[in-house]
Parts: sequence; C-alpha cells; structure tokens
Amino acid sequence: MKQLKVLMIARPDLLSYPGGDTTQILQTASALRQLEVAVDVNPTSIVYEDYDLMHFFNIIDPEDILGHIKRTGLPFVLSTVYCLYDEYDRRYRKDILGLLARWLPRNSIEYVKTVGKYLLLGEKVSSRDFFWRGHAGSIRHILRKASFLLPNSESEYRRLKTDFGIEQEYMVVPNGVALNRFRPASNGKRDLVLCVARIEGRKNQLNLIRAVNDTPLKLYLVGRPANNQRSYYRKCREIAGPNVHFTGYVSDEELRELYQRSKVHVLPSWFETTGLSSLESARMGCNVVVTDRGDAPEYFKKDAWYCNPADPTSIQLAINKAFEAPWNPSLAQQIEERYNWQNAAQTTLSAYYKSLKKNDYDSI
Repeated sequence: MKQLKVLMIARPDLLSYPGGDTTQILQTASALRQLEVAVDVNPTSIVYEDYDLMHFFNIIDPEDILGHIKRTGLPFVLSTVYCLYDEYDRRYRKDILGLLARWLPRNSIEYVKTVGKYLLLGEKVSSRDFFWRGHAGSIRHILRKASFLLPNSESEYRRLKTDFGIEQEYMVVPNGVALNRFRPASNGKRDLVLCVARIEGRKNQLNLIRAVNDTPLKLYLVGRPANNQRSYYRKCREIAGPNVHFTGYVSDEELRELYQRSKVHVLPSWFETTGLSSLESARMGCNVVVTDRGDAPEYFKKDAWYCNPADPTSIQLAINKAFEAPWNPSLAQQIEERYNWQNAAQTTLSAYYKSLKKNDYDSI
C-alpha cells in the first residue's frame, strides 16, 4: 500500500508564537508518523501534487486557508478550533478594537482585525478572495468544501453549526496529553496554585491575580507575555501581591516539577475549547479549576470546579473548594484512557481515509 502523505497547514506563526494549537498540531503529527503517515507541517515551499490530503487548523483564521483550497483540488479536513473571544473584546479591551466590539457583530470585528493587519502590519492573506467574501462568508465557503470537520468536542461542532448554518460530516477529535511526559506523581507536598498559559487578556490572569491577592494562596503564573499585550502583562505585574510569582517560560522538567508541587491548576479564560494545561495538570495529580465558558465541561464534567471569568470572587471560591478537596484519581484515569494523542491520531487517520473514499481517491 502506498504511504499516505498529508500536508498540515496552520497559522504562519505557529512555531514563533506557540500556543495550545501548536501542541495539538505537533503532537498529532508525531503520533500520525508513528502510524506510518507522512506528515509535513507548514512547509516553506508547497508542491500540492506531492500530497494525498490537506489538513487545516483554526477556522477563526480563514484568510490562512482560502488560497490553498483555491490553488488545488486536493480533499481536505479541518480541525476547527473554533474559539470565541468577543466577550473579552467587548467588555475589557480598551483599544479601538474594544470600542468597535461594543458596536459591531463578532464576524465584522474579525474582518476588521484581518484587514487592519494586512494594511497596517503588512501581514499576508493566502487569497484576496477574503476581502470580498468577508470573514463569515469565508468560513462558510471553507466549511462547505471540507470533506470532514474535526472539532475538539460535540459542543464545538454545535456552536459552528449554529453560528454559520452549515451542517457537515464531522468526527470529534478530543485534545490530549503526552502520556509519557505527564505521569501521575507520588504524593508529595502540594501547596501551590498554578496557571500555565500565555499571559494575555484572553487567558484572564488579571482577574486571577485579583482573586488570590491578600490570601494565603501561593500562585505561580507560567508562560510568556503575549507579544502584542505587553501593557496587560505590566498591569498584571503592577497589581500582583507578594504571593504571586511570574516564572516566564520553563522547561518541560521544570513544568513537571511545578505540576507535582501544585494542589490546584486554574485556567479562568474567557473561552476554552479545552485547555491543554488543564488536562496535563489533571493527569499529574492536580485538582482543576476551569472557566465555565466554552467546551471544558464536556471534558471535565463533574471532576472540575468551574468559575465565572468575569468575577474574581467566583474564581477565588472555586480555587478554595478545589484546594480543600482530595484528589480524584478517576480524572487522571479518564485522561490516560481517552484524552491522549494516540487516540487523537487514530481518529484523525480514520477521517483521512473516509475523506479520500468520499472523494473517490484511489491513489493509496
């Protein structure tokens, strides 16, 4: 049998500006290679004829996808990663985009963002069709042409269907944990509260700091500040009490040590499709506090404590309850059995073959 060759395409700054999607893509690609699939991620030069299938990520950035599907007839699947951040933009951004978000619909704001980056920052779009299709129109066009959608959860797919009125074949591919890197730790002293996330408004560290200031809790914030939100980072530093510690980037070994020392991991974001650090920390023996916005409840169900990101008191109460509760090993067991990259790769590969069969490809 001919080896399946897949072209993975994500945002251009996937490696220079890493986030949760970076981990998802690289871990999925690695696990697929173990299944004898040839995978290239964001190659600098693309010869479409060298591949059997394309795999795109992040429907919220349709301008990165349009040109590719215009230049080739290759079938493609789409990991949608459909996050919504308009609540944060509308309620807390103080810049011109925050002002516009109070008056314009969500997709209009995303269109303005892309046009602004194109005109003011010189950022590229893969096809100028984006400008006449618009943001929502571009997303609908891509959804219609996709062979399969690969959302991270059922609730993500329902949100897409509601927002864009498109029904498409789909397979849920949950996010995962690298089981060999993050193992349940022995019971040592756990006296920290941890938050592993890029420091930016969407991740909501500011309200988290407000929640733990003037309390006995020791909070460690792990992550670099976002390049375009230095003022937000400075604000976090300014209001942080002596019990709040900023570590910046840490190595894998240092991260595992922090997970092992933490009783609670908290991710009070304005929206999450999952929150990879929540899965990792739960696997490592932490109780987890997660946002009540987005898709986290589908993953964690009753095994997490939920908070309202807009309310520091809600965040503090959830942390206190999680800190006082014993660890529930059943969540770590569920992650081992279901939420791992090997399972994600198997489901993704199934979608690849269904996509090729659907498009009458007989080259493999």
